[in-house]
Amino acid sequence: MKKTLAKQLDSINEYEREPIPQSKLKGMKSFIGMYAGEHIAGTEFVIGPLFVVHGVSAIDLFAGLLIGNLLAVLSWALLCAPIAVKARLTLYYQLEKICGKYLVSGYNIVNALMFCFLAGSMIAVAATAVGIPFDIAMPGLDDLYPSSIGWVVTVLFVGSVITAVAILGYEQISRFANVCAPWMILIFVAAAFAVMPQLGITSISSFWEVAQTKIWTGVPVEGYTKFTFWHVMFFAWFANMAMHIGMGDLSILRYAKKWYHGFASSTGMFIGHVMAWVSSGILCAAAGGEVPPGPIAYASAGIAGAMCVMIAGWTTANPTIYRAGLAIQSIMPSVKRWKVTLIVGLVTTIAAFFPALVMQLLGFVALYGLVLMPMGAIIFIDFWVMPKLGMVSNYASVSKTNFNVAAGLTWLVTLVICLSLNFFQDVDIFFLGLPGWFVASALYIVLSKLYQRKSIVTEQRIKAAVKA
Repeated sequence: MKKTLAKQLDSINEYEREPIPQSKLKGMKSFIGMYAGEHIAGTEFVIGPLFVVHGVSAIDLFAGLLIGNLLAVLSWALLCAPIAVKARLTLYYQLEKICGKYLVSGYNIVNALMFCFLAGSMIAVAATAVGIPFDIAMPGLDDLYPSSIGWVVTVLFVGSVITAVAILGYEQISRFANVCAPWMILIFVAAAFAVMPQLGITSISSFWEVAQTKIWTGVPVEGYTKFTFWHVMFFAWFANMAMHIGMGDLSILRYAKKWYHGFASSTGMFIGHVMAWVSSGILCAAAGGEVPPGPIAYASAGIAGAMCVMIAGWTTANPTIYRAGLAIQSIMPSVKRWKVTLIVGLVTTIAAFFPALVMQLLGFVALYGLVLMPMGAIIFIDFWVMPKLGMVSNYASVSKTNFNVAAGLTWLVTLVICLSLNFFQDVDIFFLGLPGWFVASALYIVLSKLYQRKSIVTEQRIKAAVKA
């Protein structure tokens, strides 16, 4: 039985080191469901309330969400998707061709660990819903450590289910998300409408007044910094910076038939982020304080609300663990992806034991995107700009080198500059992604010109590779 299962899992081909064949390409519908499912997430029950406690005003929230999420959709459709459908390679194999095996291995370890922590926060959110019928003693969102054995057992159960789906590959992840997404959308909206009368919202005309005076008041809770329009806009844009500007979704969009399927991300950004963050902010205000996501949803929509939190955590963590598995598998290509994903799922589940991951989600997501962003700039410049400047793309592959010094220095120097601005000049981390991308792009062009000129690789080999 074990051998049969192992053989079945071994037969799942995710084309980790080769382009996706035409027969495996998917239409717009697959991506609409996947992006909706991934971004209507259990973590939205955390992010929405955090905007409330950070004192965002109502006008700043809605304007920031609309503009920021539009910029995110354009980043997916215009930056990430065109490269994905032309190369049809995973992020990790694309980077290996540019950066070399040694550099990309270090990047992939960092990438996978951050994916694990992100998915861990989603598992923790889902566990707050699963534990409700068993009266599990759940930790508060500001707790650092597990609060009970019941919490640990619940997290283990949720993590096991999510890992099992991720092991089955992209097709099963997409199918799972397509089934769940429409239902989750309805529950989010229904839960918000259910608690509106508690806040005094009895008509469309009364909504805006209550929104300004009782929900997004513009006054932060004591101990929290004040957020403005710019915080909301840049967070909405860069909450998934690692996926679009950082090119993480090359691994997903390589399955797309056309580049404009990147616009499918709009379901995640507008139905997911805008709707879900607004709805969860309303639920937070109605609850009157910081309450774990599961009980918040249960109090407003009953069992359906709790199930929505649970499944929303699953549909978001599934593709995240899948990406992490691809990152590690690219370091160890001889090991089957399902085995690597199993290990990644275990690490992610252990991380989910610690609820502090959830409470620090805003800052962690911003840092996560910032750390991975320079490599996205490198891919963009390498793919589109380098040939026009007379330089060689995929330099590590062409020159047979294991470490592209230009790419390594670009990543390191960009992060040093950005984090120095954060630590020493007190520039908020939310604002560093945009200038950081231009810094990384300029650095990679200049350093590549110097590096390629000094390389010991013969001109003949380069010319032959370019012609091929």
